[in-house]
Amino acid sequence: MVSASPFVVIENVQESVEYYQSVFGGEIKILNEHKGKWLHAELHLGQSLIHFSDDYGKGAKTENVSIIMGLDSEEQLRGIYDKLIADGGQVLVELQKTFFGALHGQVADSKNRISWVLNCFVAN
Repeated sequence: MVSASPFVVIENVQESVEYYQSVFGGEIKILNEHKGKWLHAELHLGQSLIHFSDDYGKGAKTENVSIIMGLDSEEQLRGIYDKLIADGGQVLVELQKTFFGALHGQVADSKNRISWVLNCFVAN
């Protein structure tokens, strides 16, 4: 089996991963830490994971990072969308039903400016 997962370079791994867990849920797996600082960690979400790495002082550039999320229910999607907005996220695409059969929205989070593309295929 082949799998692919996002690898996101950020400035503060622990603070960021704990923030994303508060928004999306899931389980954190710390892969590497040094003197109490998380250098690499994963956030496991269902069958998927997002890998986060420290930028090692090089300056993280996440403004062009987008992660597509397929959600199980409209309630789950709306909950995540609302949390991202409540935390100061910027709405890039208003929540809407689409021609391709999904409830869809897009928000750049306030923590790292990652764009979260949220989709839920709902029965009409």
